[in-house]
Formats: sequence, C-alpha cells, structure tokens
Amino acid sequence: MKNSAPEILIIIQARTGSGRLPGKILLPLAGKPLLYRMYERVAASKTEKEIVIATTTEKEDDAVVEICKDYSIKFFRGHPQDLLDRHYKAALESGADTVVKIPSDCPLICPDVIDNVLNYYIENRDNFDFVSNLHPATHPDGNDVEVIPVRVLGEAWNEADRDFEREHTTPFIWERPERYRIGNVKWETGLDFSMTHRFVIDYREDYEFISRVYDELYGKDSSFKLCDIMKLLERKPEIMEINSNRAGINWYRNYIDQLKTIDRSRTRTEDQ
Repeated sequence: MKNSAPEILIIIQARTGSGRLPGKILLPLAGKPLLYRMYERVAASKTEKEIVIATTTEKEDDAVVEICKDYSIKFFRGHPQDLLDRHYKAALESGADTVVKIPSDCPLICPDVIDNVLNYYIENRDNFDFVSNLHPATHPDGNDVEVIPVRVLGEAWNEADRDFEREHTTPFIWERPERYRIGNVKWETGLDFSMTHRFVIDYREDYEFISRVYDELYGKDSSFKLCDIMKLLERKPEIMEINSNRAGINWYRNYIDQLKTIDRSRTRTEDQ
C-alpha cells in the first residue's frame, strides 16, 4: 500500500457464493485460482492505479481472503448483497478519488480495454460523471469497465433505494442521464460482439470455454490480449461453440421492465 491515497482504485468484486456455479472464482485456471488469474490480467493494465478485491463478510468468503493473503493482494470485506455499499466503503477506506468497477467473473478481460476506458476518462474527466464501455456495450461480454468519481458514487450510496440499484452498484447513475453526464467507450474495431461473444463465467460451459482459451494462449503470453482471443476463435471456431448457447444472457433481463435506458434487444430475457 502506498503512503499516499491512490487517485484510481480498481475494485474487483468477488464472492464464492453463486447460484449457478458455486465457487467459480476458486476454480483452477493455468494452475492457479480463477480469481488470481483475473487479478493478474487487471494488474497488467498500464494505467497507474491500486487494486483491491472487495469480498463479503460471510464466513464462506474467508477463502477469498486466503487467496488475497497468499498472493499479497489488498482486500476489503463488506456487505454481502449491497454492492454499492461495499464499493463505496472500500473507496472511502482507500482514500481514492475515482473507483473502477470490474466484476470477478471476467477472467478474460483485456488489459488494453481497461486502459482505453481509463484513458478516455482521464482525458475527459471534466466532461463526465460516469464512463464505461457498457452503455451501450460493443466489446465481447466480459470486458466490463465502469469508472465512477467517488463523489458521484457517494450520491448513489446516499440516494439509491431500489434493490437492483444497491446490488449492481451503478444503475442509479447510468439510469439518470438527465442528472449525470454519461460517457461511453466503443470497441475501436467498429464491431459489436456484445451479444454474440461471451467471455464471462456464470455457467459450467463458460468455465469450459475460458479454460480452453487459457490452455491455448496462457503458456505463450500470460497477458494475452483481446485480439489474441479473437484470432484463436477464428482459427478454432469450435471453442466459441462451447458456451455460445449462453451468449446474450446478462443481469438486465431480470429488471428489463424497470430499466429505462436499456434496449430490450440487448439482452436475452430467459436462460434458454
């Protein structure tokens, strides 16, 4: 930990509880826990920052703390369900000016994507209250980066009163474009693979897909990039087929009637 407070704090939210794939962040990838591999990729981004893994106070998440201790990773323990509370209090403890929210189910996140979003925010910080690559998303699902000034996060923490606003941290902000200036970073390719390519882990098929990508690429370069993954899937389309039946599924589907800024066509409404 630096003596001075960090300007940018990346928070990786992590817990072992998962309704569909319990303990998914503890599953092995290239010989180490998935959560560590996730941290490794976030740490490979070049922007100056600090990283904290924000887990819960639940006993079962002692396992997350043990991983953090094993690999000398800073951690914070907070509310099990109120992610907004957990993020805000982790930010206060660090003294950071800006929080970056990245979920722990994105072990294929590209360090360059993180840097692109952060650089856009840094260059335009006077023009935006929230910057992400999710509104609308264009990158393959699993490259989620949200940047929030702690001042704005504090407003959400004070005012958000709907369950999904607390559980998912940032909806209070991006659902109010009349109040907050929302910035978005599109994939520089000009393509939109957000509904067709799934790089997140929530189902057994997702883990099989991610494991196969690591088997193919990790030994060559531990910080392989999004372009390397895309080239692999072009060479071996059978890998993408492993979890293609889950493409387009995201949490929006559960609240689609309450989210005024989300296009219904950008989420599958059922786990088919």
